[in-house]
Amino acid sequence: MSSMDGAAEVPRQVGQQTAAQRRAATPTMTWVTLALMTTASVASLRAAPTMAIYGLACVFLYLVPAIVFLLPTALVSAELASGWSGGVYRWVSEGLSKPLGFLAVWCQFAMTIFYYPSLLAFVASTIAYVLDPSLADNGVYTAIVIMVLYWTGVWVSSRGTKTLAGLSSWGLVIGTLVPGTILVVLGMVFLGQGNPSAAPMDASHLLPEWTGLASLVLIVNNFLSYSGMEMNAVHVSSLKDPAKEYPKSMFMAMGLVLLIFILPALAISWVVPADKLSLTAGVMQAFEAFFAYFDVGWMTPIAAVMLISASLAGMLTWLAGPSKGLLEISRHEGYLPPFLQQLNKYGIQQNILVTQGIVTSIIALGYALIPNVSSVYWIFSTITTQVYLIVYLLMFLAAVRLRKTHPDHPRGYRVPAIGVVCVTGFLASAAAMAIGFVPPSQFGGGSVWSYVLIVGGGLAILGLLIPWAFLKFRKPSWRQAAAQDAYEGEAS
Repeated sequence: MSSMDGAAEVPRQVGQQTAAQRRAATPTMTWVTLALMTTASVASLRAAPTMAIYGLACVFLYLVPAIVFLLPTALVSAELASGWSGGVYRWVSEGLSKPLGFLAVWCQFAMTIFYYPSLLAFVASTIAYVLDPSLADNGVYTAIVIMVLYWTGVWVSSRGTKTLAGLSSWGLVIGTLVPGTILVVLGMVFLGQGNPSAAPMDASHLLPEWTGLASLVLIVNNFLSYSGMEMNAVHVSSLKDPAKEYPKSMFMAMGLVLLIFILPALAISWVVPADKLSLTAGVMQAFEAFFAYFDVGWMTPIAAVMLISASLAGMLTWLAGPSKGLLEISRHEGYLPPFLQQLNKYGIQQNILVTQGIVTSIIALGYALIPNVSSVYWIFSTITTQVYLIVYLLMFLAAVRLRKTHPDHPRGYRVPAIGVVCVTGFLASAAAMAIGFVPPSQFGGGSVWSYVLIVGGGLAILGLLIPWAFLKFRKPSWRQAAAQDAYEGEAS
């Protein structure tokens, strides 16, 4: 996700301390520590195959969204977090309106409905390399794995297992840093021994070949890869000198994230030709090719297990996170009906998880019904990005308005030239959303209008229609129906 593999993108929305309380209660954090935390929550190997298709041009395709999206998001969320506790709901509610605040927190939750099928499709293809590589492109197999793993995750999460809390940090090491380093080192040795790269590595290929707008569509996926910066912004008040240290922290994190994203993508492009690269199994394709070349094929299952364990750890650790934020807001404001506000005996929002699981299972059937697994994976990833971009569009608007309406409100950090930064981030997000409706060049043989209808329908229904319906038909009793005692006990 990407960040979403740590899924750390979704902060808790209410019940948080004020900025002053955080400064008093939280030990001072160094800017290097914050940079490493940010890297852990954003970096992932899962998106590498989508950029490996472009070979050396992936450097450009990663760098552009980092400058126009990653950096503005990090800086703006730092100012908002240092001035208003409560996450994106509070920011948008204070800056724009409460209904738009609900839309923002809803989209943070709703994007996971398509995120988990795409994440588990990656897991399914990786498992296939342990069992039978031919299964990686089998839609029925992929759908079955998605449903089995997701419902297992729901069962584990609904029991309130606290031992999963530290899994995301282990996931960074086991599933990203170690296999990513191995992949890059093997790739460099492979080239160093005189083997030709599958993708051209000369200066003439620094920019992607222009074959129309579709040639740049894969850049949209990078916006989701960089999402989640707003979560770590809550720590800005723990820095000794936020105005100076936070920008340094973000530049360091951006550099580390770019290295983790770019180098493995290049390594994949060195050994797997673009026309044979799977968007779900590309990482394992590269490992298999390198291990076969160096005659250590027995390491392929080990690499697969590392990637699988990291992805599942991320899913289990954060499965209930986005829905918990939505639940807490709804219990205070009455946005969801009482059925979805109920907690089980472990204090977990099981009804939301089960409802989400039913929808996820239906979506998973897309892998069984559409022949090309990579096509389904890309469509779901695009819908995920589209829905999540709504959050950032609202956040940039809210930041500009809060600076105008509350100029003297205490902030631990202030973005220099906030108007320019917010306009840049807003336009980049809007452009990414527009480009997301264009089918990528790899899927040019399919129907353009079918692709537009699927992506547009997913965005309209999930990102706009459903939250509008909740707001339209909510009743005053929904707010009173929340079991406040259970909520307060669970929150404490």
